[in-house]
Amino acid sequence: MADADPTTLNSRDTLRLADLPVFTPEKSRISSHKLVGFDSRDIRARPFNLLRTSLAKKTKEKGFRLVGTTSATPAAGKSYLSLNLASSLARVTEQPVFLVDLDIRRASLAEEIGLVTEQGIESFLEGEVVDLTQVGVRIEGTQLGLFPAVRRKRNTAELLAGERFAEMIEIFRNRCEAAIILFDLPPAFANDDAMISLEHLDGYLLVVDSGRTTRKHVQDVLAMLHPTPCIGSVLNRYEGGFADSYGYGYGTGHYGKYYEATDDAADGTD
Repeated sequence: MADADPTTLNSRDTLRLADLPVFTPEKSRISSHKLVGFDSRDIRARPFNLLRTSLAKKTKEKGFRLVGTTSATPAAGKSYLSLNLASSLARVTEQPVFLVDLDIRRASLAEEIGLVTEQGIESFLEGEVVDLTQVGVRIEGTQLGLFPAVRRKRNTAELLAGERFAEMIEIFRNRCEAAIILFDLPPAFANDDAMISLEHLDGYLLVVDSGRTTRKHVQDVLAMLHPTPCIGSVLNRYEGGFADSYGYGYGTGHYGKYYEATDDAADGTD
């Protein structure tokens, strides 16, 4: 692992959207992966618009800026939600919105949007790059900055518990122009990566899959991630999908309902 250069790390006062290279997603990719949050005219974007309003209200009231998205188990659709929510938020905020892929074992956000990259947020955490602008991109025509990850199967907990992760959080919290920074986290039960990450964040959204997530799942996640506050829950229903790297179907078909974030996480069904 390369040693970090403190002079280089501290040389940039503010992490700005304008400093990121521009990436233009293919329209066919946006359509095929149902990334509806980019298009305000798409009726399927309405649930994300409702959720963004609820989240923006919560973050304003509580002063939260660094918010994670997780689920109890894989296949709940949290990465789909993270990308659509971030793009929906970026359409209405005066300041940029940043989305960071911390589900490093799966690292799906770049693939979802059609971005091919050899370095991502894991390279910053490993010390291979010293500037976050080297691993982030600005989505053309939007206020959204995306910091993807390149998949790593091992030692992800060590990356998230290291000094470089603390440096990254400090940059996003204190030297970043983004109004809200969303972090796509691993499922809580997949490994301890979500627990480690959330120790540094302001709160999290819990994605509840009505077809799989049980009441006990929700209760156990809330207890596991305490004391980081659960800002709200999202009830998610979908059909179809394809296998993901955790070995579960990752739904990209029809999403039935998203409920606005609430103070308490919604119960699943036993």
